[in-house]
Amino acid sequence: MYRNEPLEKYIKDAAAGTPTPGGGSVAALVGALATTMASMSTNFTVGKEKFKQYDAQLKRILEEFAKSRETLLSAMEEDIAVYGKVSSAYTLPKSTDAEKKARSDAIQQACTIAMEVPLKTTMCCLYVLELARELVDIANPNLISDVGVAGLLAEAALRCAKLNVEINLAALKNQSLVEKVHSEITQAEKKAKTFAKEVQERVMAKIKGQ
Repeated sequence: MYRNEPLEKYIKDAAAGTPTPGGGSVAALVGALATTMASMSTNFTVGKEKFKQYDAQLKRILEEFAKSRETLLSAMEEDIAVYGKVSSAYTLPKSTDAEKKARSDAIQQACTIAMEVPLKTTMCCLYVLELARELVDIANPNLISDVGVAGLLAEAALRCAKLNVEINLAALKNQSLVEKVHSEITQAEKKAKTFAKEVQERVMAKIKGQ
C-alpha cells in the first residue's frame, strides 16, 4: 500500500482526521528508518581495507538490518489493516444478548491481533538496537553519528510500539495473556534503554576522540 506511494501521501494521511495510519504504523516506519541509517553506516565500512578484519561481521549485520527493515515496513502496513478490523468490531450491533456476545468476542479477537503487530515491532526494534550496539565499535568513524541516529530512532520506535501494545492489552480480558505480554514488553524496554545508552556513549566517545 503506502510503501510504493510518495512519502508525502503517507505523511498527509497520518496527519489527517482519520484513524490510520496511526501510532503503531508510524512506530514501525520510524524503526525502518533506524535500519536505514545503520545500513548506510555499515555500507560505508564493509569492503574497506581499513576495516577488512570485520568484513564477515559487517556483512552479517548488513543482512540482518535488511531483514529487520522488511519486517518493519510490513508491520507499518499490517498495523493499518488490523486496526480496520478493530474498528469494524466496535461497529457491530449490540441490541440483543447474542449480538452483545458476538460483538464482545469480535472485539477481543481483533484487539489480540492488533496487539501482535506492535509487539512484533517492539521486538524487532530491540534487535535493531542490539545490532547497532555491535556496529558502533567497528563502524567507519566518519559515519558514527549515523549509528547514533539509528540507535535513537530504534529506541523511540520501540517505546512508541510499546504504547500501542499497551492500549490493545487494556481492552483484553485474557489476563494470563495480558500479564505475559506486559512482562515481555517491559523487559524489552529495559534492555532497549541499556542498549541505547551504550550506543550513544560509544558514539560520543568516538566523536570526541576524533
